[in-house]
Amino acid sequence: MTAAGKAVVAVTGLGVAAPNGLGADDFWAATCAGKSGIGPLTRFDASGYPARLAGEIPGFVAEDHLPARLLPQTDRMTRVALVAAEWALADAGVTPQTLTPYEAGVVTASSSGGFEFGQNELRNLWSKGSQYVSAYQSFAWFYAVNTGQLSIRHGMKGPSGVVVSDQAGGLDALAQARRHIRRGSRLIVSGAIDAALCPWGWTAQLTSGRVSTADRPDRAYLPFDPAADGHVPGEGGAILVLEDAAAARARGARPYGLISGYGATFDPPPGSGRPSALERAVRTALDDAGARPADVDVVFADGAAVPALDLAEAHALRAVFGCHGVPVTVPKTMTGRLNSGGPPLDVAAALLAVRDGVIPPTTHVTPDPAYGLDLVTDVPRAAPVRTALVMARGHGGFNAALVVRAADRP
Repeated sequence: MTAAGKAVVAVTGLGVAAPNGLGADDFWAATCAGKSGIGPLTRFDASGYPARLAGEIPGFVAEDHLPARLLPQTDRMTRVALVAAEWALADAGVTPQTLTPYEAGVVTASSSGGFEFGQNELRNLWSKGSQYVSAYQSFAWFYAVNTGQLSIRHGMKGPSGVVVSDQAGGLDALAQARRHIRRGSRLIVSGAIDAALCPWGWTAQLTSGRVSTADRPDRAYLPFDPAADGHVPGEGGAILVLEDAAAARARGARPYGLISGYGATFDPPPGSGRPSALERAVRTALDDAGARPADVDVVFADGAAVPALDLAEAHALRAVFGCHGVPVTVPKTMTGRLNSGGPPLDVAAALLAVRDGVIPPTTHVTPDPAYGLDLVTDVPRAAPVRTALVMARGHGGFNAALVVRAADRP
């Protein structure tokens, strides 16, 4: 318990599915080596679209991991989430069947739901007729479907839910999971997997006006770079196992780290003349963690690669930490922005950075000095990492910040 009597929440398992690695070990090795998973989009013919690069998960064959009965009723994102959750639970050393059903729950985030499943069924509706639409369309497209399928598969009947706030949702879900554990839940499976690399999903993402149209993977996603001109979309993310830290240690678990602080804000409308509320989200997260800016060893930045958004983020970081006051990294330059799946993947990377004492790089970026950031580029930086800050922003004004700490910190 903390001094305030609230449970300390630990992360005991990681399940990662990223464009540059399946599984936490492969992802982390690729990330530290600067290996990118961004390349030409292959899941459909994108030759007629202005943007043709994406971060696609390589080598994922759902049939190798899941029973055949689940395949007709699930979208790609749900299949990946089911497998990532299996990996996370195995990593945590948790056998769900040994838990009391109501002491474990599931909280995920989603930005788009099962876009590919929905597109296929709508195509059937328009081209063939309603009798050719799968009954599973009633839920397979829905934002909450990953939470539902994970809950059913593992018999977790405790507090559950879904958060829909674009990129920021990945952190908002972990914060909601933390709240449930502080209210008495034993274990929550949380995080996010998104996958909307289909024509319908691609078109929706292009409407943001923030997607890079560059043809070269090494020049397409360049946050805090003078050449920044949008991001590369991707698929994947991470599922984490969160537990009461005392209970986890009692069963012999070795936590990766602690979820120590969280803050969320909402930006004022464009044209209002009021500044972004991102700085306040960061300060709220630090206050919640009982941390000072000087305690933070690395920031995993949102890294929108849109000049105005990069400027706002850099301003918030300088306001809190000072000019070049803390190392900053954006490893998602190797995966693309994974919608709600990106921030949990950053949290996984932050926990692995704490474990190994290394800050992963931001690849292909030449930092613009005007931003005043100590951006870690090209190669990893060896450094003690005890406290990390993860930032995320969602389209439409969502801001979130999460503090993770080494497991021996309060």
